[in-house]
Amino acid sequence: MKKMFLLLTIFFTFLGILAGCGTEKSSGDVSKKVVIGYFPNINHVPAMVAKDKGFYEKELGDGTKVEYKTFPDGSSFMTALKTGDIDAGLVGPGPAMNNYMTGADVKIIGGGSTGGTVVLASKESGVKSVEDFAGKSFITPAVGCTHDVQVETFLGEHGIESQRIGGTMKHVTGNPAQYANMLKSGKVDIAVAPEPWAAVIQQETGANIIIDHDEISFGETLPASVLVASGKSVKENPDTIQKIVDAHKEATSFIEENPEEAKEITIKDVKEVTGQELSKEVVDQAWERIGFTYKVDSDAVQAFADSSYELKFLKEKPEFTDLIDKQFID
Repeated sequence: MKKMFLLLTIFFTFLGILAGCGTEKSSGDVSKKVVIGYFPNINHVPAMVAKDKGFYEKELGDGTKVEYKTFPDGSSFMTALKTGDIDAGLVGPGPAMNNYMTGADVKIIGGGSTGGTVVLASKESGVKSVEDFAGKSFITPAVGCTHDVQVETFLGEHGIESQRIGGTMKHVTGNPAQYANMLKSGKVDIAVAPEPWAAVIQQETGANIIIDHDEISFGETLPASVLVASGKSVKENPDTIQKIVDAHKEATSFIEENPEEAKEITIKDVKEVTGQELSKEVVDQAWERIGFTYKVDSDAVQAFADSSYELKFLKEKPEFTDLIDKQFID
């Protein structure tokens, strides 16, 4: 009898251990991770502010771990979104559109900013106006990126084209943080720069602004950055997406209400990511060329896409009825 009692005791103790292990595993399964992507430029300040203030963690709750990844261009960002390395984030509308047109599962779920694209020429280039562009070299972050489409649309209106479509201008790509050095060294003549790098170029090289942020095509209407997620996430996890958008909206409101603190956050974040410390003067100058909003102008996005098609960045005429999903911001 005693032996039977001992066996039963061991048996139920073992069950208790199993149950305890099961609880720990279950608890581990409940924890979630969300990865947010963005670029280290002023068009992406909402992500920097949300990161610094913990807005994503606050909205997502339930112990959700939030990680951040930064990218030098839209191509690498979109690759990360497609592979699931990031869940959502800010990117230029150009890469979002281009990838959507090639079958990528992407949705624009909010706006990020407007403006901030400036075209500058080095003093040594001899470029004083758009009429001097023929035969010169220009740099953008990537082929077909937002800034590339903006400048090539503007140039087309002045009868100038890149070598890619039969013109004389040589196009190269590179990291905007390196544009100042490339202009100074003579590697390129003209830089199409997102802020704050346009202001950095002005301060470090004395380059001339040839096309300002409010003169370049779509400069004041097009979202310079958009908040995106995968269509699968929008469909399967709408509550999570809504919380991400709510955090983004909170960050946008913070920027409007606390511009000086938002600038400090920007300077700190850009230094952490790029190793370059922006001066307050540079950030103040760049800030004047940018607007922050979580709204999306669908008509401006479609007009921009039509121009991308005409410039042969897109193989098919675009229709973006399903690309933009406003349910989370309306």
